[in-house]
Amino acid sequence: MATVLSVSGSPSASSRTARLLRHLDARLAAQGHEVIPLDARTLPADALLGADFGHPAIVEATDLFARADGVVIATPVYKAAYSGLLKSLLDLLPQYALTGKTVLPLATGGTTAHVLAIDYALRPVLSSMGAAHIVQGWFTLDTDLLVGGDGALTIAPGPARAVERVVDQFSAALGGRITLLAATG
Repeated sequence: MATVLSVSGSPSASSRTARLLRHLDARLAAQGHEVIPLDARTLPADALLGADFGHPAIVEATDLFARADGVVIATPVYKAAYSGLLKSLLDLLPQYALTGKTVLPLATGGTTAHVLAIDYALRPVLSSMGAAHIVQGWFTLDTDLLVGGDGALTIAPGPARAVERVVDQFSAALGGRITLLAATG
């Protein structure tokens, strides 16, 4: 199976975006993929904002992108675009860091007015970085992501099926088994 780098571009430790991403990581792992999580918020701010390409944490993140067959990138939408934290990380990667990779873009936000942020803000950057195949992305409303007192994520039924479908399509594009698609599809 494929190695998938799962990147959260949320600056918040209690982010719904990150919780959604980690929920989907489990689905990809169940399909046989090796999933490597990367939370951009854990990278040193001085390295990100100072464009320190040689910082050990940035070098390690760059190596993770190089190792991956596929990349899932999730971001909250702020001011109609992906997060500045994600932008800082992407800016420090080599120009063609996504060459030959299959990429799944995901976004969360507070209003459907931001639904096109993936296509108009994030997709062009991913394409310019050489992504071989950017599969259909998905935008999920924050209100459809419910976090319980125990921290467990519950996704509203309709959006849950939709986001699982795009994850399964991403897995198929990686050459993965899609045993779950028939059950949900």
